[in-house]
Amino acid sequence: MSSSINKGEIIQYVPFMSFVHPSFWHTLTEMKIDVDKLSENTKQIFGRFTYRDDLGPVFEVDGTSFNRNPENEQFYENVTGKLMNKNTIEEFKAIDKADLINSIGEILWADIKKKAWINNPGSLLNFVILSFADLKKFHYFYWFAFPAPSQPTVYLREKSKSISTHFNNKQLDGLATAFKSLDIKQKSFFIITKNNDSISICYLSKILNPDDAVQSKLDIDLANTYFTFLDSSNGCNPGWSLRLFLAALYDHVPSLAGSDIQVIGLRCSPNGEVGNSLIFTIKGTQDLKPVESAGWVGWERNDKGNFGPKLANMSASMDPVKLADTSSDLNIKLMKWRLVPELNVDVMKNTKCLLLGAGTLGCHVARNLLAWGFRHITFIDNGKVSYSNPTRQVLYNYEDCLGGGKRKAEAAADNLKLILPTAQSKGIAAHIPMPGHPIGESLKEETIANIQKITQAIAEHDVIFLLLDTREARWLPTLIAAHYGKIAINAALGFDSYLVMRHGVGKATPPGDSSINKTFIQGGQLGCYFCNDVTAPGNSLKDRTLDQQCTVTRPGVAAIAGALAVEILVALLQHPQRVDAPAIYNLTGDDDHDLPPETQGVLGPIPHSIRGFLHSYQTVVPTCAKFVQCIACSDVVLNKYKEEGIEFLLNVFNSGSYLEDVTGLSQLHLAAEMTDVLTFSDDDED
Repeated sequence: MSSSINKGEIIQYVPFMSFVHPSFWHTLTEMKIDVDKLSENTKQIFGRFTYRDDLGPVFEVDGTSFNRNPENEQFYENVTGKLMNKNTIEEFKAIDKADLINSIGEILWADIKKKAWINNPGSLLNFVILSFADLKKFHYFYWFAFPAPSQPTVYLREKSKSISTHFNNKQLDGLATAFKSLDIKQKSFFIITKNNDSISICYLSKILNPDDAVQSKLDIDLANTYFTFLDSSNGCNPGWSLRLFLAALYDHVPSLAGSDIQVIGLRCSPNGEVGNSLIFTIKGTQDLKPVESAGWVGWERNDKGNFGPKLANMSASMDPVKLADTSSDLNIKLMKWRLVPELNVDVMKNTKCLLLGAGTLGCHVARNLLAWGFRHITFIDNGKVSYSNPTRQVLYNYEDCLGGGKRKAEAAADNLKLILPTAQSKGIAAHIPMPGHPIGESLKEETIANIQKITQAIAEHDVIFLLLDTREARWLPTLIAAHYGKIAINAALGFDSYLVMRHGVGKATPPGDSSINKTFIQGGQLGCYFCNDVTAPGNSLKDRTLDQQCTVTRPGVAAIAGALAVEILVALLQHPQRVDAPAIYNLTGDDDHDLPPETQGVLGPIPHSIRGFLHSYQTVVPTCAKFVQCIACSDVVLNKYKEEGIEFLLNVFNSGSYLEDVTGLSQLHLAAEMTDVLTFSDDDED
């Protein structure tokens, strides 16, 4: 008991706390999949630590740990270690951890016996990571070890003291300056000597002879000599690094064990000051037990304080599906940096789009929606993929044509998810009933079912794209979209021309109204696809040859129109008034700065329609108001639909003139004919 009192308390070293950056697992995953595969070869890696007053002895590894050479950072100490990654969780569990650290320790001690540490002190430090990577779930089991011998037993003669009790401010400033200029390989362990008011730093090799197996004594003044190590601890006890240093020092100079030696735990703050450093007065024991007589320690405790592995669950950030989703939005997010800081990225992600038509236009629109960050995309189409489709319709491939062809709507949705798995896409197979296409009793039930499918789909989505082959196929979805007040974007193709337009969702302004603005039309007053027509749509496929039944166009037309349709939608969603955003009467592009502020959105003014002509490479942007007698969006049609529902629609489908009678276009035609007759009669008399 008295002997223990004379020696002091057994020294307690503060162990490292590991911290693994997510980039470490990213790099390990890539190397395991692409390089290592089934190999379990031990891999050299690098870790690092520094003094942190707020966090304590944190030991870090990250993606750069796998570099050929470590990245040097001021006041950080790099440590060479080993990664042992196992192929199965069973192998990871089966390893005898005590045997493993002892075998690693024996190798380390054999290297220490070669005395290379005297010239390269950093080689005393080492670490090991035992791991298993479950790459299906992105779960990483790992266990750090910082090998150190359990012998010799060392004592603290007295409580640790601040470095300022031994050094004045001038000496501390000199010490900080000298430490910064020290060779990076010598910063782990070195020696400080004090001579009156001056201090000097020297390498271990100045007083330790690496050629001696055992050095009998040191020709130094121990009272003014300080063995110094880079300390990671922020408490009153020294960090883990000191343990190996003392074992190596006592093994090389056994006589030191019988003397008091002074050790500085150098704690260098981020600004380079060393005032937080501590001095430990250490004493060994005369009956020093050799390292070989005992085992090695150093396995880290887990978060529960037990000796056991830790688990890093990286599924949220490393699942390829989630990585794809995050990466696909990179272009849009980069827009916010400088080009469009006001851009609302989330509005696209949360907007549900319904594409009526999964042909050439539908495929191009869907791809552009993905590029803008839209994730909810539904297709309605009743066709099947044919061998002529894949070269023009970019969501399909040869396999989709086999066996009679897959349903276009379903194939488009499936292939969209192959491009981006997080896309919420589905296909609805439905035929769109059309005006002028009579419905017999045999088709009545099926037609009503299709109407209900289409109506429900439009009601559940925010934006309706009309991307159909014929004029009459656009009538029903135009009517239902107007009924529910949905954003409707129309795109139609000619051989070398196209039309892209947005529909208004308000009521038509009577002709001659003095409140009409002369510069622009409010978004709600904009006309729909049918507002410029004075006849009801009929059966456009009747008595047509194949080239007249198919939409035969120059290949670039659909891509242009599809892109413009999506751009108009995005501009609308980014505008403060959204669907009510006004459209300029004469938008030329030369007078953006002179436009009324209410017409300007985050992405500029939004046209009502865009008409393009490839044969002359010209584009015009006409704007027209709602027509009070429109066969699709006028109040009389909407009210009739609201009152009669399915019966009204069946009457429209069965009669080519019913819509003209309801809207008063029949009387308009009769008046025009009477004018022609009267004009002819007057001329005849003359």
